[in-house]
Amino acid sequence: MVLSPGLSMQENETLIDKLFSVGAHFAYAPSRRHPSVAPYIFGAKGGTELFDLERTAACIEQALAFVQSLAQARKTILFVGGKAEAREALTRAAERLNQPYVASRWIGGTLTNFSEIKKRVNRLTELSDLREKGELAKFTKRERLLIDREIVDLDHMFGGLRGMQKLPDALFVVDPKLEHGAVEEARQLNIPVVALLNSDCNKTLVTYPIPANDASLQSIAYILGEVAKTYESNVGAAPEPAPTAVPAA
Repeated sequence: MVLSPGLSMQENETLIDKLFSVGAHFAYAPSRRHPSVAPYIFGAKGGTELFDLERTAACIEQALAFVQSLAQARKTILFVGGKAEAREALTRAAERLNQPYVASRWIGGTLTNFSEIKKRVNRLTELSDLREKGELAKFTKRERLLIDREIVDLDHMFGGLRGMQKLPDALFVVDPKLEHGAVEEARQLNIPVVALLNSDCNKTLVTYPIPANDASLQSIAYILGEVAKTYESNVGAAPEPAPTAVPAA
């Protein structure tokens, strides 16, 4: 049995049971499998491959250990997941942690051309503040209409990035194959990537892969929930001291 690092056998079995209950074990058909994911496949049933949840659990624990270290240092995680199944859970997790997120189409250059993206985010903040303070009254009706439209457009593209004044310290990505643009930009900038990935993804492109069902609302929500819980419970906490060596008698 592959035990997750830091977990007892009972805790490991509980995690596996939870993963099974949310359908995290369902992969895609063998014809869609990327070779890098082969070691994480347990078998197949009805034309659908199944993940080895013991290995998935071990990957989750490694990823959560990294998330814990980020929380302890109050580092920023950018959550990325524009697919319909991920948007709600991803937005909920990011907002719970007051972390930035992209729950729509990835805009090229969000990381590699961040100085320009930051200008658009600042523009959104500026216009939103004017509206909230009632200062749009000094504009004509047509100007107010155009400003309202601009706010809607900017919010759709960059609303989740408000408050992100520097590049993130890490990314959490749902479906790195779909979000290949975000993963590639992170790789160019040496930003670590934690990713929930299905069997059609190349796991070698991410730092902390979590091989599991990335097309299920329940599976996505559960794993995002574990990430959020880990970060939230460790924000600013002192890292655990390394074990002290016991001198030989």
